[in-house]
Amino acid sequence: MGLSSFLLKWLAKKEYKKYSLNKQCAIKNQTDIFNKIMLRGRGSEFWKQKKIPNIKKYNQFQSLLPISDYESIRPFISQISNGEKNILTKGMPLYFAITSGTTSGTKYIPLTKEMLAFQTQAIKELLLLYSYQTNNYNISPNVGMMFVQGSPNLQYLNKVPFAKLSGITARHIPFFLKKNRYPSMKTNCIENWAEKIDAIVQETYNKDMQIIGGIPPWVMTYFEALLSFKNKKSLQEIFPNLMLYIHGGSGFGPYKKAFFNMCGTIDTLEVYPASEGFFAYQDDLNDPSMLLLTNHGVFYEFVELADFQAQKMNRIPLEDVQLNIDYVMIVSTIAGLWVYNTGDTIRFTSRSPYKILFSGRSAQYCSAFGEHVIEKEVQAALEGAIKKHGGIVSEFTVAPKIMTESHLSHHQWFIEFKCIPDDLSFFERTLNTIMEKQNLYYRDLVKSKVIVPLKLFVVKVGGFNAYMKSIGKFGGQNKCPHLSNETKIANFLLKNYVK
Repeated sequence: MGLSSFLLKWLAKKEYKKYSLNKQCAIKNQTDIFNKIMLRGRGSEFWKQKKIPNIKKYNQFQSLLPISDYESIRPFISQISNGEKNILTKGMPLYFAITSGTTSGTKYIPLTKEMLAFQTQAIKELLLLYSYQTNNYNISPNVGMMFVQGSPNLQYLNKVPFAKLSGITARHIPFFLKKNRYPSMKTNCIENWAEKIDAIVQETYNKDMQIIGGIPPWVMTYFEALLSFKNKKSLQEIFPNLMLYIHGGSGFGPYKKAFFNMCGTIDTLEVYPASEGFFAYQDDLNDPSMLLLTNHGVFYEFVELADFQAQKMNRIPLEDVQLNIDYVMIVSTIAGLWVYNTGDTIRFTSRSPYKILFSGRSAQYCSAFGEHVIEKEVQAALEGAIKKHGGIVSEFTVAPKIMTESHLSHHQWFIEFKCIPDDLSFFERTLNTIMEKQNLYYRDLVKSKVIVPLKLFVVKVGGFNAYMKSIGKFGGQNKCPHLSNETKIANFLLKNYVK
């Protein structure tokens, strides 16, 4: 065993011991983070304006601070952007991590030095735990790693630099991962997505790539470009040692078959990074659930999705959550977010340790008829139909269709296939059957003939990319919504891209 492998094995064992301890101390971790956040908030402009007294207990915090959204902190972000300190919390952020909002446009989320360290620490932990699980200690500076991500180019909101989170973290890669990490900074700075993919192909086609990360649709775009350039049918012919795919930001299930068709069966791990914090990662190759990170600068609260949709903001701390209930996740952070609605929904699969599955966005749902369909249900139906009838999916979305005669209303499913199932009518029926099994509201609406079963539309190749280009969000970490309660995407596809 070489020196680097010996060192990696030592680090992996050390990380595993720390991980084993931390996952059993989740509530203590949250108490410590809560106290730290409170201590840093005292004296801030936010506390002064809100007239918040010193908070020592959670019930005080819960009664004094309501759930916030970006609009409520926008004035404070403006102050920070002008170089003012101690605004949302003690000190000053290094960056703003930008993210898109459906109602607020671009959001500028404070990213402090310590919170940025937690982002990079989480990835380091993930890789070390993977080495420990697989007993593979060859993840060294000689192993090729590639992450399809946003541009690290910085712009400024007045005096504070900003970029997408993935672009910022690309600027802070640990030294021991920099040597063979791709794409290069020069290539990563290319703004045009098609040009960037071509440049990544040129940089990586002859490398020993073993770890790849990024959201599924864009990694698959890279794979397609690479296979075309090399005139190969399988990625195994190009990267024979590829062993791990790290994914997040979009459910992997519907893309799994297409992904493995390209690269063969390899290990996969899901991560849950966000501009607000690094929330969770998959700590076990044999369990798709993710470990909630309770000691990474985030204090969590949860509101049941059903309550949230009914405008009942009944917040609970981590120790009070129940299994298999969809919760909207609310966070307070050491970077200065206070009872902030992430817009994400999760469900717990375990309380010892606390493990979760991402189930969607609170703003991405379909309930035009009172059915309360969420993204997790849509993805499960699509996975089940693919498993039963075959087919390979590139991208998809679901929207309601409200007819003038109400009993003819339905859900429209738009799917872009790489390989179309043999019988689309059976595929469509299976989608509907699984949806009825998962969602009782949907089943009752269909059975009572308030709506008719869903209708499937096959989207021409490139249809979803065309939509993303039309709204200026093609490439990078941008994702097409898989579920909507309005018809903007559906109308675009129906006009030009439905067969």
